[in-house]
Amino acid sequence: MQITKMHALGNNYIYVSEFEESLDDASLADLAVAVSDIRRGIGSDGLILIGPSNVADVRMRIFNADGSEAENCGNGLRCVAKYAYEHKYVSDTRMRIEVKTGVVEAEVHTGADGKVHSVTVDMGVPQFGAQHVHYQGPPTSGDDVTLAVGDATFTGTLVSVGNPHFVTFVEDALTAPVAEVGPLIERHPYFPQRLNVEFVTPRHRNELDFRVWERGSGITYACGTGACASVAAGVRQGRLDNRVTVHLLGGDLHIEVSDGRVYMTGEAVEVMRGEYLWPRVSGA
Repeated sequence: MQITKMHALGNNYIYVSEFEESLDDASLADLAVAVSDIRRGIGSDGLILIGPSNVADVRMRIFNADGSEAENCGNGLRCVAKYAYEHKYVSDTRMRIEVKTGVVEAEVHTGADGKVHSVTVDMGVPQFGAQHVHYQGPPTSGDDVTLAVGDATFTGTLVSVGNPHFVTFVEDALTAPVAEVGPLIERHPYFPQRLNVEFVTPRHRNELDFRVWERGSGITYACGTGACASVAAGVRQGRLDNRVTVHLLGGDLHIEVSDGRVYMTGEAVEVMRGEYLWPRVSGA
């Protein structure tokens, strides 16, 4: 099959166009695991499909490196918008993209070469509280929940931006124990459908240091939905202004909260195109 590898701030996926390729839905989880393998596959944070939609200009489906299907992906949305525009699936710089939980709007920004270099995505209205992340722990009021993780406790704001997040404000995000604590919170029994975990520290009211443990993929260089959830939580709590630069391992995202909606702007980069040979073993 023809594949394209793209990244946005180092959050990299293998993209396959369903306009061009016919894929077996039952094998998509196995395909995602196979292409993500850095030694026996291509190496990526997962697989993203770009296909036709009955309700939008194009549809995006996201599969994590472990084969699980995600609801949304901010960095993936920007790359899908770039792909759709440059492959002429859409002619307007503004487009609508269907994801598992609805439809989002994106606008591509082109350079003198006619290529898309950055994209703004309207991520919609964030939803706060336990009911929006399938929380099944003891009754809690407000947006926050405190978890005992090993010998420590972490308090996180529960936010959904189409997918679930636990945003914890820590003393220093850059030295936070992401690899140790992230998977324990992701798979905590209070969250049977798991969730993404963000460790964040405001530098100033318009700057945020950010680390993430992504559900199904682990530590990644960037998480667009996580950055949006974190800024939304910070604005709601009075920690941040409405326009914030988020410093991720892979670079910066610009997040704006306006009239309750969250807008994300950042890069989208094509790495390579090629043909992927996948042995379709029966029963694999």
